[in-house]
Amino acid sequence: MNMLKIYKSVFFENYANFKGRSRRKEFWMFFLVNWAISFLLSLISPESDLFLTIYWIAIFIPSIAVAIRRMHDINKKWWYVLVPFYNVYLWTVIGDEGENKYGPDPISELEYLTELGKDLN
Repeated sequence: MNMLKIYKSVFFENYANFKGRSRRKEFWMFFLVNWAISFLLSLISPESDLFLTIYWIAIFIPSIAVAIRRMHDINKKWWYVLVPFYNVYLWTVIGDEGENKYGPDPISELEYLTELGKDLN
């Protein structure tokens, strides 16, 4: 999946979905696109933060939702998002393989093997 597909999936399809799991790629691509959009909005209107503020309000809920789903992927409860610095480490950890108590693995075996093959080339 490319970056914008991932962003659209998190923002539109899973806007307030706090259940299930989110893999690292989905989490980090969402935040990378948010950073880029925020940067562009700050360039467009440097004197006024109106557009940037509206954007931040719009992404507040999906940002929390994807962070909580990321915690679920590593089999942690939602409140780990609130622990400073430790949650940054947890966001980088590989998720549980297979199903855990929060749902099925968000990455299929075929997708995993495809990504593994890309790393080897």
